[in-house]
Amino acid sequence: MGLRDLAKRLRTSVEDLDDQRLQERFSGLTLTPLGDLTARVPARVGGEITRTRIAPRSGVQAFEITVSDGTGDVAAVFTGRRYVAGMEHNRAVVLEGVARAERGRLVMLNPSYTLLSA
Repeated sequence: MGLRDLAKRLRTSVEDLDDQRLQERFSGLTLTPLGDLTARVPARVGGEITRTRIAPRSGVQAFEITVSDGTGDVAAVFTGRRYVAGMEHNRAVVLEGVARAERGRLVMLNPSYTLLSA
């Protein structure tokens, strides 16, 4: 690492560095960047899980995760479940499904998923 690289890294915010790391991590896969994801179009996206929660949807328990790839984020909701084995913070995951706009964010309902190794 040269002096210029070090100076650049010291001036860059932690959030920007994390976004760069995520973009580099998922660049080798054939995925749609989350920043380019549009509603009502089938897509294959990937990223790291940044948030998990259990939230009721229409009176039914649902496990919700937020996934980020450095360009944007998307929520994935698994209805009728309180957890999904292996889905935890900072775990890399690939989601396949159709996103929809809901309350100002994109949400994928019951997408198919693949957990990636660390």
